[in-house]
Amino acid sequence: MLEEWGPLGPLAGEWEGDGGLDSAYSNSRGEVISTPYREKATFKPFGPVVNGRQALYGLDYKTAMWRESEENPFHTEVGYWLWDSDAGEVVRGFVVPRGITVLAGGFAEADAKQFTLEAEAGHARYAIGENQYLSERASTRHYTVTVILHEDGTWSYDEQTMLKMAVMDEPFAHTDRNTLRRAADG
Repeated sequence: MLEEWGPLGPLAGEWEGDGGLDSAYSNSRGEVISTPYREKATFKPFGPVVNGRQALYGLDYKTAMWRESEENPFHTEVGYWLWDSDAGEVVRGFVVPRGITVLAGGFAEADAKQFTLEAEAGHARYAIGENQYLSERASTRHYTVTVILHEDGTWSYDEQTMLKMAVMDEPFAHTDRNTLRRAADG
């Protein structure tokens, strides 16, 4: 199913996960805390998108994450995951409504069960853009995500966002990880 989408094909559909763990600096507490979260994500296939000789197949995605019984999500994202079969390139472009945009990329085989994408501030290809406030107080210097497609039909991600924070002398690794199970087909 969805062979044109390469390693992204298995992600099409609606997903839920309740075993997420967010390790981040808490401004209200003034310390790093680890917070469990639940998540819902939707991946809708589209394509091909033709750019000259390039044909991309993609997933339009949205995700939201909630702490415990909170009504409003503490984190949301919208964006695209793209597959270029000729180049073997996977790209994830997303926006977080705190004033940050990330275009992360990497390479994988079409049938890969694991792949890693990266972005870096100032990189010519896979880059990070942020607003003035974040640039001055919590600037994203590097982003990496590893996706693993499991044999039982679930999938996991492990993200690390390296931040240069005004309240810390050394760079800080903000991490998020979760395993999602299918809630509905795409």
